[in-house]
Amino acid sequence: MVAAASQRIVVGVDGSDSSLEALREGARVAGTLGAPLAAVMFWEGPPVYEGWGTVDPAVPPAGTEERLRSAIAGAFGNEVPEGLSAELVHGRAAARLVEESERALMLVLGRGGRGGVRGGSLGSVSGACVAHARCPVLVVRH
Repeated sequence: MVAAASQRIVVGVDGSDSSLEALREGARVAGTLGAPLAAVMFWEGPPVYEGWGTVDPAVPPAGTEERLRSAIAGAFGNEVPEGLSAELVHGRAAARLVEESERALMLVLGRGGRGGVRGGSLGSVSGACVAHARCPVLVVRH
C-alpha cells in the first residue's frame, strides 16, 4: 500500500526516551506503508516581556530546534530515514496532534513524555489523542 502524499505518519516528539522509541516505530510503520514520516515537536507560551520589548510567542524558544535535532539523532544516529521531515509547531501538543490527525495516516506517540504522572497507563497527550484523533493512534511503550 502506498499512502497518498498528504497522508503521513506523524510522530509527536518531546525528547523523552518514550518519544524516541515512538520515532523509531513510526519510521518502521512509514517504511512498511510507503508513507512520509514527520517528527513534530510543539511549544507554547504567552508573550514574554524581555527588557523593553516583547518576545514573539510564535517563534520557538532558544534551543527548541536543537532539541528536535538531538531527538532525531538520538533515535536514528547517522541513519536518519530518507524523507523524514522535522517540524516545530506552536501550540498545545494534544490539541495540535488531534488537528493533525485529520490529515494523517497515523499518529505515533510515546506512552508518556516530559512531565505527567509516572506509572499511569497513558500520558495526557497520548490519552487525549487516543480519545479524540481522527486517524489510528499507535502508543509505543518504552
